[in-house]
Amino acid sequence: MASPTTVIDGRARARTLQLQVAFDVERLAGLGVRCGLATVLVGSDYAAEAYARRLRRAATAVGIEHRHHHLPPDTTREEVLALVVRLGADPAVSGILVLRPLPPHLDEGEIFTALDPAKDIEAVHPENAGLLALGRPRFVPSTPASVFHLLDAWLDEVDIAGEAFYGASTICVVGRSNNVGKPLTTLAAERGAVVVSCDENASRTGRLARYTRLGDVLVVAAGVPGLIRPEHVAPGAVVLDVGINPVRDPATGRTHLVGDVDPAALSVARAATPVPGGVGPVTDVWLVQNTVLAAERAAKHR
Repeated sequence: MASPTTVIDGRARARTLQLQVAFDVERLAGLGVRCGLATVLVGSDYAAEAYARRLRRAATAVGIEHRHHHLPPDTTREEVLALVVRLGADPAVSGILVLRPLPPHLDEGEIFTALDPAKDIEAVHPENAGLLALGRPRFVPSTPASVFHLLDAWLDEVDIAGEAFYGASTICVVGRSNNVGKPLTTLAAERGAVVVSCDENASRTGRLARYTRLGDVLVVAAGVPGLIRPEHVAPGAVVLDVGINPVRDPATGRTHLVGDVDPAALSVARAATPVPGGVGPVTDVWLVQNTVLAAERAAKHR
């Protein structure tokens, strides 16, 4: 009889990380260094709005200021760029996050390029994305970093040496977004793993399981609810679900968040992250941690 799947508790790991970040905030405050997080949302998106609320709670919990700028969907390119530049020049702001998705009339690349690289805590500015690709990151993006933070913590709990595990493992990443999928493949390769990259397009041609079942570790960041089913998971794999998809319950009319992995698929895995309560809580604290890191580096530069 197969052993039950171990649930990788992201909330517990987030609480531990939060204590360290709060200590760093207090230490910097004693040196006269302020930490401030600014988030920018253009238009309305359920998941992005929920994320902004979580970040406010995460920032408040460690004692840093959070300013949220919620702009109308028809905000012009010039207005958004002006706000991003203004935040870059504000000494009270040490980290800036422009929330996705942006309305179609805004060029994501242009907005990200306008960010101050030293305050670009998600490494979306071309300079920071390049440094990450070269293995010399200024900031490690919060979601990819959180995936490996949780995986490393699980390896410690089951007493498996990380270096040996990664060197002998295949990591399959489903999803190729610039902010999650691509950085995940970079971080996996740096750990010495064999990396397989695919996306939901492989599902349309019936080839998805061919790739996902190669993974000793399966990381799913496709943004498609229930994409991964039992037949996509190799028995004994570790599954990390990054999906945060709003789904409306037709019976109650309420909207709730689900992952990219069908719950039935988790029974095949050795260990897995739940949604909610898995990668998300760590991501929130990690973004705040990057904000604190940016403030400390700016103070040293001054």
